[in-house]
Amino acid sequence: MLRLISKLGSRWAVALGMTLLAALQIAYFPSIPFIERLDVLAYDMRMRVQKGELDPRVVIVDIDEKSIAEVGRWPWSRNVVAKLIETLDQKYFVKSVSFDVIFSEADTSSGYGTLEGLARKEFKDISGFAERIRALKPRFDYDHHLASALEGRPTVLGYFLSNEPDAITKGLLPAPAFSVSDLGGMEVESAVYKSYASNLKELQAAARAGGFMNPTQDPDGTIRRLSLLARVGNNYYESLALATARVGLGASRIKPVFYSEEETQLSGEEHRTYGALKELRLNTKPKTTVIPLERHMTALINYRGPGGPRGGQYRYVSAVDVLQEKVPMEHLADTIVLVGTTSAGLKDLRPSPVNTDYPGVEMHANIISSIMDGEFKQEPDFSIGLQLAQVLVIGIVLGLLLPVLSPMLSILASLAAMAAVIGANFAMYQHLNWVVPIAISLLLVVALFIFNIAWGYLFEYRKGRAMVNLFGEYVAPELVAEMAANPESYSMEGESRELTVLFCDVRGFTTISEGLDPNALREYINIYLTAMSEDIRGNRGTLDKYIGDAVMAFWGAPVELPDHAARAVATALKMQATAKTLNKDFIARDWPPLKIGIGLNSGEMRVGDMGSKIRRAYTVMGDAVNLSSRLEGITKVYGVGVAVGTATKLAAPQFAYRELDRVRVKGKNEPVPIFEPLGLEAEIDASVRATVEKWHDALSLIRGQEWDKAEALLNALLADHPDDVLYTLYLQRIAHFREHPPGPDWDGVTTFETK
Repeated sequence: MLRLISKLGSRWAVALGMTLLAALQIAYFPSIPFIERLDVLAYDMRMRVQKGELDPRVVIVDIDEKSIAEVGRWPWSRNVVAKLIETLDQKYFVKSVSFDVIFSEADTSSGYGTLEGLARKEFKDISGFAERIRALKPRFDYDHHLASALEGRPTVLGYFLSNEPDAITKGLLPAPAFSVSDLGGMEVESAVYKSYASNLKELQAAARAGGFMNPTQDPDGTIRRLSLLARVGNNYYESLALATARVGLGASRIKPVFYSEEETQLSGEEHRTYGALKELRLNTKPKTTVIPLERHMTALINYRGPGGPRGGQYRYVSAVDVLQEKVPMEHLADTIVLVGTTSAGLKDLRPSPVNTDYPGVEMHANIISSIMDGEFKQEPDFSIGLQLAQVLVIGIVLGLLLPVLSPMLSILASLAAMAAVIGANFAMYQHLNWVVPIAISLLLVVALFIFNIAWGYLFEYRKGRAMVNLFGEYVAPELVAEMAANPESYSMEGESRELTVLFCDVRGFTTISEGLDPNALREYINIYLTAMSEDIRGNRGTLDKYIGDAVMAFWGAPVELPDHAARAVATALKMQATAKTLNKDFIARDWPPLKIGIGLNSGEMRVGDMGSKIRRAYTVMGDAVNLSSRLEGITKVYGVGVAVGTATKLAAPQFAYRELDRVRVKGKNEPVPIFEPLGLEAEIDASVRATVEKWHDALSLIRGQEWDKAEALLNALLADHPDDVLYTLYLQRIAHFREHPPGPDWDGVTTFETK
């Protein structure tokens, strides 16, 4: 019984640890792309499940295939568009008309330009002909016809904003919603654009308002939200959806509302990432319309269904039917009208969570409906608290239950827990409009189930000589003998331990493999891997795995080594020396030269027997491991053979180092200094010390943005060491920073976006 309680206690402790890890991931750790992707998939599934009823308040006048067939290809003459507006206003008495299209070029379809040319050239000698042509101009000026139709009516024109380097600004922007000076010194985060493609000045000036139509795409290309406001210069401008809702609801202005200092403090730091902007308010009557905001002044689109004329969420009427007054009065009277297109040829179909070809105009319609209803899907301020509560309940309940249940009951309990999490999450989404991430809660259920099912197998597997024999694949024979003397002291189970990990890779291996026949390539790689492995195992290292031409190893497990960092650095330097020796032999055989890059990092990491039921391995995982891999990858950028992290440098002070940079590698937000080990401190001669000191002076000048002084030092260093890539690299950076100054708040960090 005591043994059973002891075993269960261990399982409960691990379950608690998994729960705490999940809680820390929610509250403190940076987001993991895999988990983010799962949450996005869950969000999309919730959106697909719901289906709203027809919203009769918003109608889409569709420039569809039928309209194009009868009226003619788009763009239509402006007199036709003018007639469309007049019909909607005078015949159907709509609240407002908005265009999800741009009128940026003058309309020449009337043929007046041709007549004017005849009057100037061919018929210039005919008396009165030119005057007669000029007299006809008002009749043939279709842009003026459209401006007259827009004037005095509740109309909104769409336009596009751009940050493309070759974008040309044209047209007239509408009046801004507010300016930077109107904010009273408050800072807000929003999309910022430099240029725009807007409507003709005459048309935009005649319209009641205008709104940008830019979609806001997530990294996967799907549109889940739209910006409601964007900044151009010192002004903030409305989106088409916001401008349409404002005009349709009869509001004359938008008021930005900020969180009070008390509200911000009560809610923690979360709102500060919103620029402290809480909501927008429209001065509608009888009650003010309140629009809550997401980050960067966006709003989640509450897709009411699959979209399109057959979706059933919005009434679509053909534009030609409006022109011919065939639409029933009750379908259009007192509605907000959006003029757009579902024609595939006009390319306004966009990817959404509910449909890969969702009409862009209906995205604006969904936002307008949300504004009118006062209901937006939002991640609540207390979302982290809700997630933590879910995780703690799951961890405690399943952590206590699963160890004492049979496998079948464990499956049922886990499925019940997942169903409860999904049901509660969807209820919050559907009835409270709360968007709460769910992936970590579900992953915790799965992790606890798998852990408890696998516990017995893993526990029985780590015994006696079987474990020691397995370690023989990874560590040197002398370490195996050491372990065999006391096998109970060593474990294949996962544990956290301070270790040093090494990654080594052959530079240009693709080119090497292309230049050798299969047998020669096999011999080439076998000689290289054997030599590197002998260096690693010869200094008490654990050989983790071969990854193609790459080698992964670590020090400090399974046998603890207090000097693991020093051993790893010494091994890396020896591997570089071995590679130079091999290189001479390879060149003598007429093989491609050998050059390797090595990355080292120390820190706490998970070490143990990991893998699948089919294949397992004694390996390490963790953030420190990832950083070591990244360091190996960027050695080629700095032209060095070995790069180490700060933790390794501090743990092996007997070596001399040259600082290379402060970098922010992919997958980490915090910058880390990186160094090149040069050899044992006691063996470094005075000239090398002087060169390193001069380099560190140059690096300090660069970080202080003293480009001229830094460049002079670097040129002197390069003259003495013309083959040192590092000096050339920083001279190139100085040249770049002169043309593109990094600004006074530059932290001197280099960011790497690739692995």
